[in-house]
Amino acid sequence: MIIGITSSAYLRRYGEKEGAKRMRAHGYGAIDYQDFIDTETDFFNLNELDFKNRIAETKKIVEGEGLFFSQAHGPWRYPPREFEPADRKERFEAMCKAIRGTSYLGTKNFVIHPFMPFGLGEQEAEPMKEINAELFYKLCAHAQDYGVDVCLENMPFVYLPISSVETVVEFVEKMNIDNLKICLDTGHDLVWGRQPSQSVRQIGDKLACIHAHDNDGKGDFHWLIKKGVCNWEDFVKSLKESTYSGVFSLETSAEVSENKAETERREIELINTVKEIIKV
Repeated sequence: MIIGITSSAYLRRYGEKEGAKRMRAHGYGAIDYQDFIDTETDFFNLNELDFKNRIAETKKIVEGEGLFFSQAHGPWRYPPREFEPADRKERFEAMCKAIRGTSYLGTKNFVIHPFMPFGLGEQEAEPMKEINAELFYKLCAHAQDYGVDVCLENMPFVYLPISSVETVVEFVEKMNIDNLKICLDTGHDLVWGRQPSQSVRQIGDKLACIHAHDNDGKGDFHWLIKKGVCNWEDFVKSLKESTYSGVFSLETSAEVSENKAETERREIELINTVKEIIKV
């Protein structure tokens, strides 16, 4: 199984060329691109041609080091700002641009959170589901034009009607759209008191990609692998028993030290821990 990690762990930390070299030297094969998350950057607001060309430059650098993009994360704002139709329209248009960017990267997997029109507190489920159904139907139609799968991510917010793996699976099955898939976030799942291996078995063939990280089962801390309560051995077992053929993609990274050698030691320790649990 190929091991991947977020672009922030290497490409942002060291620059694209040096970061890609270090990734490959440490044993990674794939990247979760996260530069579409913030839509208020000069990069994201380039015109379409310059946006496409800038992504092509990054892709060339990455592929030159023998890496590829396995997934890309779509726009995400915290706290949510999707209370009015105009806000949702703005985020929808940003998501469509990020979907096109995902296709320019050469990957099918576009990971996105549900729209949160009523915030994160207690709320009626049906209005939120109706708003999400309308918007995801249009998102998937746009993504289909670009050969992209929209991967809805489970969330750690216990009051959100589309958040737990069960509710995400229910939503995706009810939508019944070929290119609407699921991204399983292990840390978010743990907050619900579940083991991600249980969720792999529940999601089945709709599982397109993963975000792997750990925590104490209480908060979404993005801890390193094997630093929390996740049963990683059973998680890997469930992946190997499933139809999943994707990347073991980390959404965590080694902590930076003032000592460069110590930072690299931590980076290598992280990927070696993953290699140990997936037996490569």
